[in-house]
Amino acid sequence: MADEQQVNGAAQGDAQDQQQQAFAIQRIYTKDVSFESPNAPEIFRKEWKPELNLDLNVKNTKLEDNTYEVVLKITATNKVGDDVAFLAEVHQAGIFTIADSIEEAQRAQLLGAFCPNILFPYARECLSSLVSRATFPQLNLAPVNFDAVFAQHLQQRQQQASEQADA
Repeated sequence: MADEQQVNGAAQGDAQDQQQQAFAIQRIYTKDVSFESPNAPEIFRKEWKPELNLDLNVKNTKLEDNTYEVVLKITATNKVGDDVAFLAEVHQAGIFTIADSIEEAQRAQLLGAFCPNILFPYARECLSSLVSRATFPQLNLAPVNFDAVFAQHLQQRQQQASEQADA
């Protein structure tokens, strides 16, 4: 019986090793950072009633077999009235290994939702740090549900495809 448990344990360990090898993070890095405050110092003398516009974009590129770069781009534009208080942009990137054994739909889910979920905390911290260093009030971004965003993207693509087929 002890031998049977050992064999089952070894099989379970092999399955976990295969699953871990199917997806791996090779590197996470900041690819690009930009911060502008075009109306400083006048903007600091205005009453602070900002209007924040946030833009998220995810792009992935196949580097070689099983290796992909995913870039999460976050652009935050903050205006007070008609004046831009600041424009901050962060391109947070990662290099990920995704095995050929993963089917195409699951690979798309990993690249479009799972990887951005990994990158977002790094991008959020970088953006917050940029804004703080410019002495603007703290910018704390709420978590983003990239799974829902990815599902919405797929739904839009299906709708566009069906509209083109009908035309």
